[in-house]
Amino acid sequence: MTTAERLRAEGHAAGRAELLIEQLTHKFGSLPVDIINSIHATDPALLRTWALRVLTANTFDDVFA
Repeated sequence: MTTAERLRAEGHAAGRAELLIEQLTHKFGSLPVDIINSIHATDPALLRTWALRVLTANTFDDVFA
């Protein structure tokens, strides 16, 4: 992987993390710092899974289960 590809992938993951944080904040209100930190440290594939779960989740636990 080239440096440009790596930077693009990192930017994409950061964008997914920010979108998930926005979705969670919109649905549940202010997020604890530990959840925000976990989101930023998570694999992009898992971020996608969590983002899809937000659609049907009733609690934070439903998203991250």
